[in-house]
Amino acid sequence: MARKQTWFDYVNIAFITIFALLIVYPFYNVVLVSFTPQAVYVRTPFLLFPKELILDSYKVVFENKSVYTGFVVTLIVTGAGVAYNMILTLLLAYGFNKEFPGKRLFLYLIVFTMYFSGGLIPFYLLIRDLHLIDKISSMILPTGVSIMYMTVMRKYFQALPIELEESAKIDGASELRVLFSIILPLAMPMVVTFALYYGVERWNEWWYGMLFIQSAEKLPLQMVLRSIIQTTGNLLMSSKLQEAGIVPYTDGVKMAAIVIVMTPIMSVYPFLQKYFVQGLAIGAVKG
Repeated sequence: MARKQTWFDYVNIAFITIFALLIVYPFYNVVLVSFTPQAVYVRTPFLLFPKELILDSYKVVFENKSVYTGFVVTLIVTGAGVAYNMILTLLLAYGFNKEFPGKRLFLYLIVFTMYFSGGLIPFYLLIRDLHLIDKISSMILPTGVSIMYMTVMRKYFQALPIELEESAKIDGASELRVLFSIILPLAMPMVVTFALYYGVERWNEWWYGMLFIQSAEKLPLQMVLRSIIQTTGNLLMSSKLQEAGIVPYTDGVKMAAIVIVMTPIMSVYPFLQKYFVQGLAIGAVKG
């Protein structure tokens, strides 16, 4: 028999609905502004149901050829970076799940880096001495492991039954075979969740691009769109845009850039939803 709804249930539903609208509307507004003419946006900044939608802001963004090279660079950084991060994080978490001399000292030294760093100038000098300036690898190699993600993985590996590893080793399996054939399938929700976290971080990469990249064709997408937004007010339109009568405005181009950036990474979420929810539960329990 269904439980009767109380006044608290109705208040809770109303609160959650209002809270959800406060979260959803900014995204909805971003999409609307990116499709809205400047005259309409000036008259009604608080948009709900615009009567006119255009693609001028997107044409301004995609008219810049650097957007396409930025997409390619960001895809490379995201794909190679996530693989690089996950391999290092998994191996480090699994290794620290074992006993070896100096384990506690090494673990403390690694955790120490969460709170203290060598500073920006020494970091730049290190990248320069490694000959990574103006190379795409400068946006991939410096960030190898998230200590927080590694710690959660290590705690999860510790909670797995030791008998699984012992039975595999009796059959002659190596440590790598145990990790990739037994441990990882059991930890797949956690692995996919952290891969998604790493993917979002890599997709939004701009800091290292600003510090180390000097060639325009090697800039990540975030830096390309930033430059387009900054120059929108003084943009010299191409003949095609002028013939089409397109007059760019900063807010529209800015929102179009946001939509372009967030659409690819958001499209991945539905396919990973099952693992993502399970992975969050693992982090909440094991962390």
